[in-house]
Amino acid sequence: KCHGFFADWHIKPKYNLCTPGSDAGKVDTVLRFLGDAASHYLLCTHATLRFAWERLVKDDPANIHLFDRALVAIDEFHHTSVEDGNKLGAMLDDIMENSTAHIVAMTGSYFRGDAVPILTPDAEARFSQVTYTYYEQLNGYKYLKSLGLGYHFYSGGKYIDALKEVLDLSKKTIIHIPNVNSRESTGRKYTEVDAIVDLIGQVREKNSKTGILTVRAKGGKLLKVADLVSDDDMRANVLSYLRSVRKKEDMDIIIALGMAKEGFDWPWCEHVLTIGYRSSLTEVVQIIGRATRDCEGKTHAQFTNLIAAPDAEDEDVQASVNDLLKAIALSLLMRDVLAPNIRFKPRSSMKPGEKAGENEIILEDGEHPVSERVRNILENGGVQDVIAALLSRPKAIAPAVLDNDPKMTTEIELPKVIMEVFPDLTPDERETVKEAAKTQLILQTAQPVHPGEQEESGQGELGISVREDPDDPKYGGKDDEEQKPSRAEILRIADKLLNVGELDIDLIDRINPFCGAYEILSKSMDAPTLKTIQDRVSAQSSAVSEEEAVMLWADVKEFCKKEGREPSVTASEPFERRLGEVLAFVRAQKARKLREEQEAKA
Repeated sequence: KCHGFFADWHIKPKYNLCTPGSDAGKVDTVLRFLGDAASHYLLCTHATLRFAWERLVKDDPANIHLFDRALVAIDEFHHTSVEDGNKLGAMLDDIMENSTAHIVAMTGSYFRGDAVPILTPDAEARFSQVTYTYYEQLNGYKYLKSLGLGYHFYSGGKYIDALKEVLDLSKKTIIHIPNVNSRESTGRKYTEVDAIVDLIGQVREKNSKTGILTVRAKGGKLLKVADLVSDDDMRANVLSYLRSVRKKEDMDIIIALGMAKEGFDWPWCEHVLTIGYRSSLTEVVQIIGRATRDCEGKTHAQFTNLIAAPDAEDEDVQASVNDLLKAIALSLLMRDVLAPNIRFKPRSSMKPGEKAGENEIILEDGEHPVSERVRNILENGGVQDVIAALLSRPKAIAPAVLDNDPKMTTEIELPKVIMEVFPDLTPDERETVKEAAKTQLILQTAQPVHPGEQEESGQGELGISVREDPDDPKYGGKDDEEQKPSRAEILRIADKLLNVGELDIDLIDRINPFCGAYEILSKSMDAPTLKTIQDRVSAQSSAVSEEEAVMLWADVKEFCKKEGREPSVTASEPFERRLGEVLAFVRAQKARKLREEQEAKA
């Protein structure tokens, strides 16, 4: 109570359900807890909560009232979405609409990689939003003060040969090996783990109870290594040991594949080394979060991505990496940078007078209505699955990327992919899916529409802005000059980022020769740097005018004097937030004028 809390949140062991084992018995425990007036706190996974809700309302929907007056706190809330079929989202809707429960939603990334909204605008409006960005996090930390981001490219051979250049055995590290289907993977994950352990040193012991390896490094130091890749009987023991780590010397290196990402807490981790390209920005931010816990003796955290060198010119790769660095920085500042997910809706499935929804494209099929199978593909993300499969094959997109010949990709390679992803379609059905996929490819690679261009681009029935002619030079298409190769396929996420390219910030600190290729290192993401980025993007996205800035400048100075701090652009109070935007606008204008003066002198 002396710290302002009305309860100590002590969880009885029987109600701590985040333990090894199946959900069957845990669901029974959740139901007992809801009827246990003497117990107040329960901890469980998303899955356990979903299964309990499904069983609860299956026989009688009125049972949802067992949640009345409960506090339901959901971490990693970005797993919720408004998409049909999202069970966590359906459970949330039911609890919000049919009980008096209070919901606390927590997430380190409020934006999903598939760009599907987490909440509807109406549901979101029912929450009081509190934003705590990495700028505020680093600014408030006692020890950790900066974050570094590095993209390391290697050519020739296997990634194991390049790993020794970036693996610093003096740092507490989580190594995420590549997915077995990725370009970097050998396809044999256990062999890769063995090779990494051999790179670290010589195994001296494997603890028979915990499964933890003791490895003697080449310098003689003994290191504790955890293998979370091997899915044998010992994995539960390894996880149990990691949950009980209480001292810095209890663990040195963790090797993982799909684990040790979301929610994994190892405060001493200072380096997350990810091998292989990650197309999900949300996943990248989650991985970075493993190293950004404040901890005594840790002043700097590092994210390193080790990637096979793409077949593209260095300048294009550097531009893509800079866009990625900006996107990561904006995500850490809780800004959405992913272009909206596009969905197709056949005209034949719409009611008379029905309009296209947000980010929906109407497919005119009045004369030849599409089949139920195609309708499901178009409306439930099947087109995006096709595009993801296409983009994962460098040979399939090589003609479009390297030879500037998109027809080879869309007319020959794309139909092959559709046949593999949906082998049951008829030729006519494949043609419909192909045309939808071509449309989405154009939209995903087109430049964003700016105010004043609406007449030329047109919107109409599409529900989103679409270019009339994506090859027009004024939209970044073909011109009289010879076209350079497109950005590297391995960095294709940079082409999905919305407005990042327009943010005039260079976050690349240096480019070094590395293992036959190169490495690109970011500037240090410390609190001042993140504050500068936050102010710059706020000034760019806000509608503050010079007249309003002049009118409110006295209020900005008064706020700073009274509160002893600057107004924040993420404040929950609207007037403070506007003052923060005015301050960011003034600073951006001042920086622009100084830059223009320097350019004039040069």
